[in-house]
Parts: sequence; C-alpha cells; structure tokens
Amino acid sequence: MPSYVVAGAARGLGLEFVNQLSSKSDHTVFALIRNSATASTLYEVQESRENVVILEADIADSVAVEEAAKAVESATSGTLDYLIIVAALATNMNKSILAFDSNEELNEDLLEHFHTNVLGVVHTIKTFLPLLRRGPTKKVAVLSTGNADLDATLSMANPGRVGYGISKAAMNMAVAKLALALKPEGFVFVSISPGMVDSKAGRRSPENEAVFQKTAERIKVLLPDFEGPITPEQSVDMMLKVIHRWTVEETGQFVSHYGNKQWL
Repeated sequence: MPSYVVAGAARGLGLEFVNQLSSKSDHTVFALIRNSATASTLYEVQESRENVVILEADIADSVAVEEAAKAVESATSGTLDYLIIVAALATNMNKSILAFDSNEELNEDLLEHFHTNVLGVVHTIKTFLPLLRRGPTKKVAVLSTGNADLDATLSMANPGRVGYGISKAAMNMAVAKLALALKPEGFVFVSISPGMVDSKAGRRSPENEAVFQKTAERIKVLLPDFEGPITPEQSVDMMLKVIHRWTVEETGQFVSHYGNKQWL
C-alpha cells in the first residue's frame, strides 16, 4: 500500500496530485496544507475518500512540518514511500530585478523566496528522511520551473519572476546535493517542472490575465508548435509518470513533465 506525502496540497497542482493519487484505493495520501481556510475543495475530496489525510503544515515552518511527520509516522508504522513537494512562494512575478524601489525591498523579496523555496524544501526533506529510509521506495520529487533554467530564461527574454526563478534555481542545486548524498542508500530524487499550466483559469485578476496571455503569445512566436497551456490534470498525469519511472541512476536531475529539457 504505497504512501505519499504531498506538501502544498490546498489547491492547484498540489490538489490535483492528491486527487489523482487518492483515486487508487490502495494508496494512502497525506495532504499538507498551509491554511485550512483555502482548502475547501481538498476537504471535499477527503469526504469522499477514506485514504486522504489532511495535515496543516507550512513548509516554511519547521516545527509544523515535524508535527506532520510525527502524524504520518504514527499512521504508517514509521514508513513513507513518496514525498512530493509542490508548496512554493511566488510573489512580485511581474517585477524585473531593477524595478524594486530599494535594495532593502529586493533583499526582502529574495530572502522570503529563499526561506520557503530552498530552506523550506531542504528542511522538509530532512524531516521526512527517517520515514523514507524505512520505506521500500525512497522517492522525493520537488516541483521546479522552467524559469530556473538559464537557457530558457534567456530565450524567453522575461526579466520578471526574480525571487521565484533565482530561489528555484538554488533549490534545484540543493536537491542535486541531497541526491548525491543519499544515492548510496538507493534514494531517487527529481526536480520537475510542470510545464505552462493554466491552474487559475477564471480566477486571475485582469492584470495577471493580461500577463498570462502575453506570455503565451510570446511562447507561440518562439515555439510555433506550442499548443497553449495545459490543464492541471494533464500536467500532474505527466509528472506522475516521470516520478514513478525515475531511477536511482537518474537521481538529482532537473527535468520537465516530459522527463527531459522540453519545458513547454
């Protein structure tokens, strides 16, 4: 009976991971959320499926994550098969690095992103490590972004997503370092980009909708075969196929939902 922890499961891709994984009755899915007030749909999923356990834990709060790990340990007799970290901070997405009003504002943005997207990820992995060690699968997947890839950033000519892109690039390196340290124990790590996903259809502000559409149009100019954003259902289905087939020989790599460097 495979066990999964999905961190950042309240909505979007995290919610879809829980939905698809829990659709198989032999799976046990622990859904970590930052705030129950934003997870109404997740609670609806839990009501219809006995194999979903919801735990409140922000990955930036190491004490809360430790409490969540204790709850998982108690429920599974001390083991865990998969840890999937979706949770991330993404603010000031439309600002370039020169658009911050002061060095202090830029510093605050970078440090906040680093605290969640790098340290939060590393600490969460380390907290669940004893459970993963006792499980037979030993797999860790962390959602990344094509914005963390240097070539993709330059080709897209998008100077925004500063704190998000920089912190995700650092996160990829942290995952690679953990993968190397734990490879002798048979652990499998992967940093995976979900592609361009329209996870907020109908819920974006007019300003953000304009930016989203402009980005899609720019991609179509650069990549004429680009068919547009994919749905959360499509993205998660593709990512799970990559995660499930990933091997220890490939551990630590940063790939897309296709399992390669095709980000879109």
